Amino acid sequence: MTYQKRTKDQLAARVAQDIREGAVVNLGIGMPTLVANHIPASREVLLHSENGILGLGPAPAAGEEDYDLINAGKQPVTLLKGGSFFHHADSFAMMRGGHLDICVLGAFQVSSTGDLANWHTGEKDAIPAVGGAMDLAVGARQTWVMMDLLTKQGESKVVQRCTYPLTAIACVKRIYSDLATLECTPQGLKLIDKVDGLAHSALEKLLGLPIRH
Repeated sequence: MTYQKRTKDQLAARVAQDIREGAVVNLGIGMPTLVANHIPASREVLLHSENGILGLGPAPAAGEEDYDLINAGKQPVTLLKGGSFFHHADSFAMMRGGHLDICVLGAFQVSSTGDLANWHTGEKDAIPAVGGAMDLAVGARQTWVMMDLLTKQGESKVVQRCTYPLTAIACVKRIYSDLATLECTPQGLKLIDKVDGLAHSALEKLLGLPIRH
């Protein structure tokens, strides 16, 4: 049976589905920024950007970008009514002080028990980019990862043990991917959901890891 991967927007909508009313959420650079476009207008969620914004809205319409209002990835954003912007140091105090309910980050690797590697591949020509990832990973009440499940070479990004430099240990609670949503536990991976047509055994084969129902 064939299966269809989730598109980036479908994946962003899947993440947004699980963000509860009233949550304060940091969206990391890259794919996680798309989540802002899929928060239902009827649900009050405070989106945070580490460069000092609280109250992010969806991406601006073409032609309405204001490059004085950008997120941590230098993308133009909108500000919802009541939103605010503030000093970078105050933003990091929010991150480190346990004031974020959820952070959504990209990753190079995640271990089955929730170790995160997302700032450096260890390659000599790679440019390390830790940014605020370490602060977010240990400061937020929950760390979620949003990524493609496999590399371009077809290798699983979910591994038994990370081989890249670690960002934080046992911090990831959920992995949202283009093929499945997984929970990281001290006992290993637990399946939340997967795309239609992808057998449980086939998913385990792709990862090379057991997954509990």
